[in-house]
Amino acid sequence: MKEEKIRQRPPVTIGKIIMVSVLIMVAGIQMFPLIWLTNFSLATNTEIFASSTPLIIPDRIMFENYIAAFIDGHFLLYFRNSLIINTLAVLLVIFISVTASYACTRMRFKFAGLMRNILLIGMMIPIHTTLLPNYVMYETLYITDTMWALLIPYVAFSMPQGVFLTSGFMSSIPREIEESAIVDGCGHFGVIWNISLPMLKAPLITVTIMTYLNNWNEFMMAMTYLRSQTWRTLPFSILEFTGQYMSNFGAQFAVMALTAFPAVFIYIILNKHITKGVAMGAVKG
Repeated sequence: MKEEKIRQRPPVTIGKIIMVSVLIMVAGIQMFPLIWLTNFSLATNTEIFASSTPLIIPDRIMFENYIAAFIDGHFLLYFRNSLIINTLAVLLVIFISVTASYACTRMRFKFAGLMRNILLIGMMIPIHTTLLPNYVMYETLYITDTMWALLIPYVAFSMPQGVFLTSGFMSSIPREIEESAIVDGCGHFGVIWNISLPMLKAPLITVTIMTYLNNWNEFMMAMTYLRSQTWRTLPFSILEFTGQYMSNFGAQFAVMALTAFPAVFIYIILNKHITKGVAMGAVKG
């Protein structure tokens, strides 16, 4: 009989202990804002104002704050609006990014590189610098206080990042594969759908997640363009508990916790795809 080799654990060194301790400390620092947010969402206004410590031990856990967030804060309505707008933004960003990247990297025409660089310039423009001109145009086109008032800028400012990631990876795909498909009678959209999209899984997941995270908590544009409750997004739930002389801070913390949890959960689950997609797009671009 063959002797089974017993795997020995690597020895625990001082360097490993220090490294693990530092990582635990960094993880604690990163997680503390979420812990603090959840802790304050279960306290009363009096306990929040009277507290002199970073965390509160409430006399009674105030689940009523979360009930108020759902009912008085119109959380489900605003959550639905955020979900619809962000989903449409992601789909449009993916479609435009993939088709624009294909045109700039695969279709041979003059100024293809220049067109790609023009699209990427959008990464250097802060989204809120366009508040006033966008508002004037929306008023002229009568689309203020509609879904399009948010969807257009969300797509426009997420697209450069999507083009950057997808074009960098698409340029590394062998042209021979796509040329063979075209010879067999496949058109440009057929090549994109059947060949490019399956190979762009990693960068497209990254684009999806980053577009969601960038637009999920956006408030300035929503506050500027929306007047009624019809298309208001999640950040407006906080304003429902803000009064002229007094605010329900416990309910506001509950709304912020409910708003943060979906984004944090998605980021934790798909974090490796974000890192992989960014690294592949940057290196291959």
